[in-house]
Amino acid sequence: MRLGGWEILVVLGLVLLLFGPRRLPEVGRAFGRTIQEFRKSSRSDDEDSDEQPEGNGKSKDQTGA
Repeated sequence: MRLGGWEILVVLGLVLLLFGPRRLPEVGRAFGRTIQEFRKSSRSDDEDSDEQPEGNGKSKDQTGA
């Protein structure tokens, strides 16, 4: 599903009506911080998954087998 120019304008118009011109910068900042935090956590999850071995995290010596 792709958004065209008119759809984006309608969405922006609705956001402006809902939040008003004074709160719009506030909402934009909060949205930007949310996206930034999401990207940061997804990057750290990728790095963590690369460092941990697959399985239950125990080696054969630790399982007692």
